[in-house]
Amino acid sequence: MANRYTRERTAALALQRNLLPQRLSGGCAVEVASRYLPADIHRGVGGDWFDVIPLSGARVALVVGDVVGHGINAAATMGRLRTAVHAFADLDLPPDELLAHLDDLAIRLTEEDTDAKGPATAVVGATCLYAVYDPVTRRCTMARAGHPPPAIIDPHGQVAFPDLPAGTPLGLGLTSFPFESVELELPEGSTLAFYTDGLVETRDQDIDTGMHRLANALAHPRLPLEDLGSAVLDTLPIGATCDDVTLLLARTRTLSPEQVVSWDLPSDPAVVSEARSLTLGQLTKWGLPDLATTTELIVSELVTNAIRHGTGPIRLRLIRHQVLTCEVSDTSNSLTRLRHARTTDEGGRGLFLVAQLSHRRGTRYTPDGKTVWAEQELTPAVEQ
Repeated sequence: MANRYTRERTAALALQRNLLPQRLSGGCAVEVASRYLPADIHRGVGGDWFDVIPLSGARVALVVGDVVGHGINAAATMGRLRTAVHAFADLDLPPDELLAHLDDLAIRLTEEDTDAKGPATAVVGATCLYAVYDPVTRRCTMARAGHPPPAIIDPHGQVAFPDLPAGTPLGLGLTSFPFESVELELPEGSTLAFYTDGLVETRDQDIDTGMHRLANALAHPRLPLEDLGSAVLDTLPIGATCDDVTLLLARTRTLSPEQVVSWDLPSDPAVVSEARSLTLGQLTKWGLPDLATTTELIVSELVTNAIRHGTGPIRLRLIRHQVLTCEVSDTSNSLTRLRHARTTDEGGRGLFLVAQLSHRRGTRYTPDGKTVWAEQELTPAVEQ
């Protein structure tokens, strides 16, 4: 029996480690570091997870979650939820909407597991915190589903836990308690700390004591993130860990004004040539002549689509970071759709052409409408 238990715990730990990200990168938005400490041998491995997901416009998503329970089922459920978060993040949903979709999925998974003949891997009780940080505006939007609040450390070492609506854990189906997002503006060099309750709740300490201990450990803004993560774990009482401990640290960066340019354009077909000229002039300033032809074509197609199918004024924005991002925004909520035009069609190839010319492309909704974007890779010689 003891050998079987050891094998099961080893398998669960291996599964969880393989399902967690093997490499984290915050791009030009954040510097990141993480720590994961599995539960003790008596409790078994749990279902904690964390992730850093690149988004369009140089933004980044930061996520941490916790599946109630221990063992291989908790680890497997964690993997399912982490995969779902990636899929929803790719749709560029706001944090509150993403958690609502994740909650719906958790309910469906629980219903499927209830009907299944095999061992249940119910998601009831899973928690999650999801945040999106924008290095252009220095704004961070976050929402949580029953998860402990993040800690925010300003550049002077002041630690605060923002007043973020708690939300309900995933899978409970309490639709009368919707998730809420909160937007904060962060000074450059702020540090965000996302963690699971195993870090602040122990056998001998309640959560208030644990959060006070965490705040004291984090109040060192000049420490490198790797050292800061180690310092936080060093404050854990010896032998007190009865749950997985997860810590994700993110130190914010800001894009300089020289890396971002935008223009407001009238919704007039005659403006397409002006948009190309503005783009060409900016690429010349940035020293990116090799991307001039493809970027002009992308801008032409996106602006033309916004004029034909969108409404209101149009905004063209270029962002130079690890890639070159071209964004065109309008006030319409209609979703653009990539399709393959027939040989007899006179149009319909615009987005297909954009997809062929760009490294990544997509659409995200905004409070005022939508933004269609396309990214092109930079050569190492011109990356910033």
